[in-house]
Formats: sequence, C-alpha cells, structure tokens
Amino acid sequence: MTDASSGTVVDRYLELGLRLGRHVDGFVDAYYGPEAWAERVGAEPVVAPAALVGDAAALIADLDGGLEAGTLDPARRRWIRAQVVGLHTSARKLAGESIGYADEVEWCYGVRPTFRDEERFATAHARLDAALPGSGRIRDRVITWREAQAIPVDKLEPALSSLADDFQERTRRQFGLPEGEHVEWELAHDQPWSGFNYYEGGLRSRVAINTDLPVLSTSIAHLVAHEAYPGHHTEHSRKEAGLVRRRGWTEETIFLVGTPQCLLAEGLADLALEVVAGEEPESLVAEHLRPLGISYDAEVVSAVRVASESLDAVRANAAWLLHADGVAPDDVVAYVERWGLLPHVRASKAVEFLTSETWRAYISCYVEGLPLCRGYVAGDPARFATLLTEQLVPADLAAAA
Repeated sequence: MTDASSGTVVDRYLELGLRLGRHVDGFVDAYYGPEAWAERVGAEPVVAPAALVGDAAALIADLDGGLEAGTLDPARRRWIRAQVVGLHTSARKLAGESIGYADEVEWCYGVRPTFRDEERFATAHARLDAALPGSGRIRDRVITWREAQAIPVDKLEPALSSLADDFQERTRRQFGLPEGEHVEWELAHDQPWSGFNYYEGGLRSRVAINTDLPVLSTSIAHLVAHEAYPGHHTEHSRKEAGLVRRRGWTEETIFLVGTPQCLLAEGLADLALEVVAGEEPESLVAEHLRPLGISYDAEVVSAVRVASESLDAVRANAAWLLHADGVAPDDVVAYVERWGLLPHVRASKAVEFLTSETWRAYISCYVEGLPLCRGYVAGDPARFATLLTEQLVPADLAAAA
C-alpha cells in the first residue's frame, strides 16, 4: 500500500487509475485532469501491483465506512465504489492472482457473462438465408455479399464527413451539445478495433477508423454514431461540460478500462444509431452514400441487420472459450468463422481483440451493455439523455428497466 490514503476519495481514485495505467498500455483510455497529476505519477517509480491492490481495498473500505459522507452523495459514492472495484480486480490480476473469467467480467464491468446457446445463432443463419438473395451455403453468400459492400478508400472520408455532419446536427437538436465541441476524424491501421474515440478534453475528440480491413457501407453509419454523435464524443463532452465544469466532479476526467463506466459507454454508443436515425436507419444512410457512388441496397441491408443481430453474441462466446475454457486461439477463430459467418481474416481480427490483455474481457461491454441500455431507454429520449449526462452503474439501469 502507498501513502495514497492521505488524499481525498476522488484524489485517491485518480491516482490509482493513473498508476494502474503505468502497467497496461491503453488502460487509461482518456485523461484530461490536471496535467501536474499525470506528470507526477509518470515521474514516480512504477508502483507494484500488490501495493495498488492494497490502495484499492483501502479506498473501498473507506467508501463503505462513510468517509467524506458530507461531500459525496450516495449515488456519486456508489459510482466511485463500482469503479474502484473494477480497478481492484485489475490490480489483483496484475499481481498474479488467478481470477475466473466470469468473476473478472462481473467485478470489472458490473454484469455477469453467460455462454449463449448456439441454437440462437443457427436461427439467425436461417433468417439470413431467407433475407439474402441467391442460393448456396449461407456462409459463402453472407461473406460474398458483405465484402461487396466495401467502401472505396477515396470515398471513405467524404462518407464519414457527410454522416458526421448530419448526426451532429440531429444530436444537437435532440439532446444539445456543448458550445465549442469538435471531432477530428482520421484513418488508422495495425489496431485490434474497428474504430476508437480518443477524448482529449476541452470538448474535443480524435476519432480513428481502422482501415486494416475494408470499411463496409453496412457499418459506417454505426461507426459514426457510436464514436461521435450521439455516442462516445457526445457523452464525454456533455459530462465534461456538466459534471466536471459545472459540478467539479473531477473523477470524470479519467476514463478507465476494466470499469462499469465502459459498459454503459459502449452500451449507449451501440444504441446511438438507433436513437439518432430511428429503428430502421437504412433509408437515411442511403441518402448519404448513394450520391457518393457507394453501392447500398437499403432494403437488403435492413433485412440482414435484423436477421443477424443475435450473432453479435458470437464474440462473447469466443471470449468465454478463450478465457474460461482455455480453447486454443486457432480453434476460436474457426468458431467465429462458423457461427459469425465471417471470412478468416475478419474472424482473426475479432479474436485478436479478445486476446489483447487490455481488451480480453471488454467484449461484454458491447454484448451485455447494448441490451441493458436499450431496456433502460425503452424508446424514451430523456432516458438516453440521462445516460449521456449522469453517473449511473449497471444495477441502476437494471432496476429502472
């Protein structure tokens, strides 16, 4: 244990997150708090994981014991405590403790994962067989159709710009955006993810779209909504304006992997396209892509989306196979190829994400987060605005759904 117990609860939380970030690249997803804090932690000797386990345990005990009861209201205290439980779990893993996969997900993200019955995937395959024109093996047809939706590289940036401008204005009208917010788009490669929001503070984001594999017309609108409007950038900028600048809640200046904060962020971001463009967004997307000469059959895309939504859980099963059952990565790639109807290169990219030490349990944020947020919002924009604005934990959403 370090001497962190001398600071405030929020100070100790920020220090703990920054110190854990020294051990795992990407663990601190975003930080825009005082630069002096980051510089101080960056200059000190790396704190041993065992000491960080003690710091996290002490902070949980102090929160449970009512420390700073006059400063932290119960909801804010509950949020910080849930975050620290996630950090405590990550520190324990770094210290060499063996933690079962389901326990790791539950303690980090606030939900317990399950292995989905593959019958639901078989049902989705049958629905896709009916939705896609042509005949032959459904996997071959899905792959051929999907890869035919690749956006030419020279049209990728115009498509991103067109969709982002529209979604930004829709988000501003529906939920409001802080004055001066801004998103800068860039293309990236050699990454395990398809898109990433780097929130830089000052109401600004840098969003990278991975071009290791061709970006598909069927997914580009989801990427824009998820990463920017009204997804990650919107949440970050609204919370900076409301929680940090107005209320002085500096715990929001750090965003940490392995915490419930991530599950709700990914859940609301996966819901974002549906919220900003309706439950059937394809006709709107076509209005942006067709003038650019990008092939896009809105009717078929819609049918495929509806038929295949349950296949998102294939990735969750793949993570379970890797981390709970110890199945070899090559066999898991084959599993994702079979049930996810993906070509080898895309299945390999999906498993690459799941084998990253930073992201190995993160898939639950998408697979468990979306239905949790969708059930909570239940079509009510005011509830989505609450997700964008307030501190909540997964149990809050489950109780209110």
